[in-house]
Amino acid sequence: MQYLDRLDEAEARYDELTAKMADPAVVSDPEEYRKIAKAQRELAELVTKYREWKKKDQELRDAKAMLREHDADLRELAEAEVKRLQPELEELEKQLQILLLPKDPNDEKNVVLEIRKGAGGDEASLFAAELFRMYTRYAEEQGWRVEITSLSESSVGGINEVIALISGDKVYSRLKYESGVHRVQRVPATEAQGRVHTSTVTVAVMPEADEVDVQIDPKDIRIDTFCSSGPGGQSVNTTYSAVRITHLPTNTVVSCQDEKSQIKNRAKAMQVLRSRLYQMELEKQLAQIGAERKSMVGTGDRSEKIRTYNFPQNRVTDHRIGLTLHQLDQVMEGRLQPVTDALTAYYQAKRLQNGDRAEA
Repeated sequence: MQYLDRLDEAEARYDELTAKMADPAVVSDPEEYRKIAKAQRELAELVTKYREWKKKDQELRDAKAMLREHDADLRELAEAEVKRLQPELEELEKQLQILLLPKDPNDEKNVVLEIRKGAGGDEASLFAAELFRMYTRYAEEQGWRVEITSLSESSVGGINEVIALISGDKVYSRLKYESGVHRVQRVPATEAQGRVHTSTVTVAVMPEADEVDVQIDPKDIRIDTFCSSGPGGQSVNTTYSAVRITHLPTNTVVSCQDEKSQIKNRAKAMQVLRSRLYQMELEKQLAQIGAERKSMVGTGDRSEKIRTYNFPQNRVTDHRIGLTLHQLDQVMEGRLQPVTDALTAYYQAKRLQNGDRAEA
């Protein structure tokens, strides 16, 4: 198998990091321990698969050696073992190749999720609320935390716009393919003649930027405070707890009024601002190297869709990979794993086809 030297290096590095985690000097330094534990976790899946491959590779060698036995029964057992082990080894080799692909540096990051209604009026706002509920349920299943930064509700109980921070383990790696136009086809509750309507919602998923990723000069921002609106108790409309931050060079505006504390709202708004500026910088870099990249969410027009949710047929279709599942009811309850797994597998396979260079 290719890359054996890299796999051996990764295994040695994993063992070295594991030993360091038991070193009293490291254990007594929380920051150093977290750093080493993170590096060890990043190698864990690769090393586990490699060790499984080595075990099965040895079993295959032993089975092939038994093919030379004079005993017919032993040879028959060996042939069955070879037949079983060869496809298992091939599958493990494929998985190892994928694990050796260069990592997206943002995969470990938390995300800023932005959902906005597109075409379709009230029905679009209602579906935006259902999509947000879907992602919230999915986050709960993954053990992630969801914090709303900004929420604009519609008059019919839907959502015009919601911005939320989602934090947890490898959030961006699981949600990064969700950006785009999501199209819904169903009969609205207000439709008297039972006609199916088509509406859209735009979704943007951006990696959360740390302060080290984006440096913001205090002179480049203007901070305004205002009274919160909507639910929130007696303090609403009486204290200037809501915060609006404007990044003057790019004219990027971020508001946050979810918390009763102005300090907390300001911190959340700065998180979102950093992520937006980080996303702008990533897109600028891609443009500079000549990469073709469409806008993350397009205009929200019905024709610009990445996925369709067809309620009459209980069907969800991802148009990028030709995936169709007749389990829309489950997907809307947050069971997104079949979709996210298929998208991840598809784009990993594309990278292998394009000859992305593996690395340990």
